[in-house]
Amino acid sequence: MASGDTLLTFKPYDNEPPSSNFATLDTRNGHPTLDHDGSTAESCIFSAVLPRNYAGGGITVYIHYSMTSATSGNVVMSSAFERIGDGSQDIDANGFATANNSASTAVPATSGNVDIMSIAHTNGAQLDSIAVGEGFRLQVARVPADAGDDVTTDLEAIAVELKET
Repeated sequence: MASGDTLLTFKPYDNEPPSSNFATLDTRNGHPTLDHDGSTAESCIFSAVLPRNYAGGGITVYIHYSMTSATSGNVVMSSAFERIGDGSQDIDANGFATANNSASTAVPATSGNVDIMSIAHTNGAQLDSIAVGEGFRLQVARVPADAGDDVTTDLEAIAVELKET
């Protein structure tokens, strides 16, 4: 696999919401979205198997989103990986990597316009040492308590893409 190639994509209906503080499934003009609140940290979780064509590099998480009504300001999102490999994870407990990376971006100037923000993870601890062919979960969350997030309305996640870097 070449650097920059897409490994996986996730859509709102792929979400496996946590038991609390989950992004809310919604639609905007018929497009499914996962709404992340502007005042409460809400997350979504996606499960997959790391494709066998993964070459061992870092992975960048691309979050495709729009805003419910905001047309200015910045939002902060985070992402974390959890390895569910052969004998490596008791699925009775969360085991997301402590390397929870985040990024801030300016929202689109028009409500409903789509923007794509990226969060880079290096191979190893930031990916919870997931190996090719192993299962994993990806948690994507809004971080409204971060000083860099100054938007009070919902962020509408439309898709999440994983690319090898």
